Amino acid sequence: MQSDNVSGADNQQERSVFTGWIVGFVDGEGCFTVSFFKHPKSRLRLKWQVFPEFVITQSIESKEALEKIHEFFGCGGIYLNKRYDNHHYHLAKYVVRNRQDLLKKIIPFFESHPLKTTKKKNFQYFARIVRMMDKGEHLNKKGLEKIQTLTTKMNTRKFR
Repeated sequence: MQSDNVSGADNQQERSVFTGWIVGFVDGEGCFTVSFFKHPKSRLRLKWQVFPEFVITQSIESKEALEKIHEFFGCGGIYLNKRYDNHHYHLAKYVVRNRQDLLKKIIPFFESHPLKTTKKKNFQYFARIVRMMDKGEHLNKKGLEKIQTLTTKMNTRKFR
């Protein structure tokens, strides 16, 4: 996919086309989500863990596309999600959960290359929540409640 002319216009054009492909791919198949898990034995006072993640899911047959995205971002991992229902193929998931990778790679990319669908709004809430977490706001009751409120505005087609 890359040109031999590393610093030339061809390479810049290829990179622009590839970043556009990633944006379109995520607009169609990606998800920015924040989950909450209760941990009664946690050392944290509030006993809740906030779990942000960026996920792209594809049929296992399209795993190569996820591998290209994984290579581009240089973070996260690809995981197999086996299905035993009426579907014929297992799923592959590209997942980024590391907060520093989200802050330094994923969020800046999508701020520089904005999404075009309603996922843009989900991303904006997601970025805000991850930045709140980076400031430790998820560790106090007021901050945790604000994060919970923001997550109710994300991915509104899903049952919560």
